[in-house]
Amino acid sequence: MLWRHPGARWPQFVINRPLNGAPPGTANGSQVSFLATSREAVDAAWKSAMAHGAMDVGAPGLRPRYAEDFYAAYCLDPEGHKLCFVHTP
Repeated sequence: MLWRHPGARWPQFVINRPLNGAPPGTANGSQVSFLATSREAVDAAWKSAMAHGAMDVGAPGLRPRYAEDFYAAYCLDPEGHKLCFVHTP
């Protein structure tokens, strides 16, 4: 299920089964995403998370699977919650 304002790309709220087919859990099936103002902001947020004990689950880069301009980074915070930092014009 995907919800967003009619005619807008963001914000989005998605409920879905985990893409990897494994059971849902803290880091699988839920994610908090932060919309960044630039690719550099994505890089900085991810680097800060790494410096503060997060675990890398997707270094900054383009994710054309989602959209041609979807630049994102993923990590698990120290408590195991999945975070995404994303920039898309």
